[in-house]
Amino acid sequence: MDQGTIDVVRARELAGALEPIAGQVYFSPECHRAYEALGFGPSPSADGGVAMPDGIAYFASRGSILGDVPGEVVAAAFGVFNPAIVVPLVAMGRERATAAALCAARTEGAVGQLERILGPEPEGIERATELLVRAGEGLRPEGKPLYAGLLALGLPGTPMGDLWRLADRLREYRGDAHTAAYTTAGFDATEIGLLSELSWGLPMRTYIRTRAWSDDELDAAEARLVARGLVADGAFTEAGRDAREQVEASTDAQCGPILAALGGDLDELLALLGPWGAQIRAAGGYPSAGPHDLAGLSDEA
Repeated sequence: MDQGTIDVVRARELAGALEPIAGQVYFSPECHRAYEALGFGPSPSADGGVAMPDGIAYFASRGSILGDVPGEVVAAAFGVFNPAIVVPLVAMGRERATAAALCAARTEGAVGQLERILGPEPEGIERATELLVRAGEGLRPEGKPLYAGLLALGLPGTPMGDLWRLADRLREYRGDAHTAAYTTAGFDATEIGLLSELSWGLPMRTYIRTRAWSDDELDAAEARLVARGLVADGAFTEAGRDAREQVEASTDAQCGPILAALGGDLDELLALLGPWGAQIRAAGGYPSAGPHDLAGLSDEA
């Protein structure tokens, strides 16, 4: 296995280890209660014991890291959701709470769930935080809007708050890199969504429906992929599989500075993050399985 292949594997291992720690913010009961106190709806359902987010609160709270910007800006930064849904939901969210209030609730709720499950200062948190700081030291914000928004917020100033914010930064950095990779490759959000489903081993038009695209839009996207020779009869062609993997490899390459900064300490970081992620899943703080686990990635949330 050459160095390039090793880097790809390692980049995806780190993304997978960060995912439940950073991404639990979207399933935190503490977050849902904080948003509800601001006038949003409660968690509408539970899937396998994991509380799902209210739609308006999801877009408004995640977008709050960008400040009080229009929904069009949020949709552009998120990359994979239908702007026809994002724009009005963000506008509705801004009528209920400012970005600053939502961002504060988001932080408080995310940290609250982590402290409830892991404790305020689990063994190893100081070292994990040190490594996450190092991992992000050389990262640039250009072309990385969600990462830049989190960077501008600074750190919350508590052990668990700092750990979570640093993990969230790396998660969004990879997501921003993924958007840059697929758009550079000439795909739009519907096309990369359909290709991602196939790369995860899912039938087309399953997970992508959570991104609010219509049947007509998905029909047109599939037709374009067929015309390009990337999909046939609802499955990858060899060219399609290669094209999707090239997008992921480009994403991995953009995360190269993270791996370089960690060097030989990556295994130590993974050993710290892994058990915490397992605890979070076991406590219902993050889904036990899903498309991200099939891919080992965190690009599409």
